[in-house]
Amino acid sequence: MSVITITKDNFQTEVMESRVPVLLDFWASWCGPCRMVSPVVDEIADETQNIKVGKINVDEQRELAAAFNIMSIPTLVVLKSGKVTNQAIGVRPKQQILSMFV
Repeated sequence: MSVITITKDNFQTEVMESRVPVLLDFWASWCGPCRMVSPVVDEIADETQNIKVGKINVDEQRELAAAFNIMSIPTLVVLKSGKVTNQAIGVRPKQQILSMFV
């Protein structure tokens, strides 16, 4: 599954109504650590069939960033059935990100 760009327009359908767990990557183009974690998140999206991966640009989607109280980026959030089940701030190795789903 490829990465989905999440906006306020598709958030309800892609995230809240998702039948599979969702990994959200809150990022910005000017953020160095975000550029480090982005390829790892892309890999997870390409290799994992039972989760949905979305990226939220905090500069373009301020309302969503505020709704999740994002104060630092990159922030990774896992949602299951529309509820936050895990969250991590900063660069994480792939295995640590995948362990967020357990």
